[in-house]
Amino acid sequence: MYNADINEILQTISSLPTEDQYFIADTLSKRLHDIRRTQIAARGAEAEKNYQTGNVMSGAVADLMRATDDD
Repeated sequence: MYNADINEILQTISSLPTEDQYFIADTLSKRLHDIRRTQIAARGAEAEKNYQTGNVMSGAVADLMRATDDD
């Protein structure tokens, strides 16, 4: 069902003039970049919060592997 919707959208876009297709592609690309930027910023805020609350670990990879084996 979902693929059918996507195919319909792509068919509709294909029927548009080339200039409009480029506009849609450019707009979609910008929106996806904005979404990704927001996700990265949220992850950065989460990491900062974890750092501020001391909910982080530091050490060598071997230390991290030992810590995860204890779980």
